[in-house]
Amino acid sequence: MDLNVNSNLVIPSKELKWRFSRGSGPGGQNLNKTDSRVELIFDLRNSKVISPFLKKRLITQIGSQLSAGSIRIVASEKRSQYQNRQLALKRLAALLIEGLRPLARARKPTKPRAGAKQRRLESKKQRGDLKRKR
Repeated sequence: MDLNVNSNLVIPSKELKWRFSRGSGPGGQNLNKTDSRVELIFDLRNSKVISPFLKKRLITQIGSQLSAGSIRIVASEKRSQYQNRQLALKRLAALLIEGLRPLARARKPTKPRAGAKQRRLESKKQRGDLKRKR
């Protein structure tokens, strides 16, 4: 099942690796029998779908969540493996969307205007006068 990140990016299922194990969440006795915990691994560095420019942006944006060039998502909240798989896919898509968002413009430093300085100084003087009259 391919992962639709947005209208421009679709990650084919062959680039997604799955691992399953026994979870520790809800499930009762069923927990001891089924591999409901899901681990989704997406190798970002070796991906054929993502352009080098987008890879660079993703690495700078979400680099702290990369491990050896791969994104690892773990889901074990639900009782069924299918639901955990869907949850892991949603988390990966959300992470990629967040990482592909363009960087915010850097703030251009400005100086306060003369009127603003004057108002600030006047309010400080009024406050000082009020304290002195106590």
